[in-house]
Amino acid sequence: MNLKSQIMDKTAIGRALKRMAHEIIEQNKGLESLYLVGIRTRGVPIAERIAQYFKEVENRDIPVGILDITLYRDDLSTISHQPVLKGSKIDFALDNSKVILFDDVLYTGRTVRAAIDALLDFGRPKHIQLCVLIDRGHRELPIKADFVGKNVPTSQDEIIKVTFEETDDEDNVAIWVI
Repeated sequence: MNLKSQIMDKTAIGRALKRMAHEIIEQNKGLESLYLVGIRTRGVPIAERIAQYFKEVENRDIPVGILDITLYRDDLSTISHQPVLKGSKIDFALDNSKVILFDDVLYTGRTVRAAIDALLDFGRPKHIQLCVLIDRGHRELPIKADFVGKNVPTSQDEIIKVTFEETDDEDNVAIWVI
């Protein structure tokens, strides 16, 4: 793979997350009955950072859950014969709540479909919204994000790699050519 371009640095990521946090507050008319759930791995730091921002600007602690979708993937058999499960952690009741799912990149929509299936095993939220840092297009399923940090049109021979300090020691979003 060859690096094509860096499209977001730490500052740009921070600005996008703050903007999305404000959009979440506006669209939901506050933070009542709202829970954040990050799709493991890189959806989790997004959810945690937005929760921290809610605490700073709204003085509200919003619970954050972690969702492992490994067993819900439709391509599980092509990934590994022995998939590694890191586990989900959702310590709150989802019934009749508003849940915002977080992921780093929205591409085909299959990860989000798997996440919704996994989430529904924990309860039945009144409303599920999707927040992604990058929407790169090329949807295979009828899934659309409610909150998007940046739309980045890509070709099929490109991938977008998102890194966070919490998981990869730096904040960065880059396009790579396969």
